[in-house]
Amino acid sequence: MKPSAAEDKTASGLFIPDSAKEKPLVGTVVAVSESDEDDKKPKIKEGDVVLYGKYAGTEVTIDGTDLLIMKETDIFGKKI
Repeated sequence: MKPSAAEDKTASGLFIPDSAKEKPLVGTVVAVSESDEDDKKPKIKEGDVVLYGKYAGTEVTIDGTDLLIMKETDIFGKKI
């Protein structure tokens, strides 16, 4: 999953320093692994925009891109 970028400035126009930026809680799914069990098909697919918990997933960098690896159970919902 590719997290959305953190906001650079507030609604009133103040710039937010890197140390004070909130971790984004929305991201776009870039890949989904297949389940080993036939009855447990993934409910999300590539391209879905999802909402996840603040401390969910494991942060990794692959080919210079920051990504999150997480379980489907860590996802709260998806944008329709």
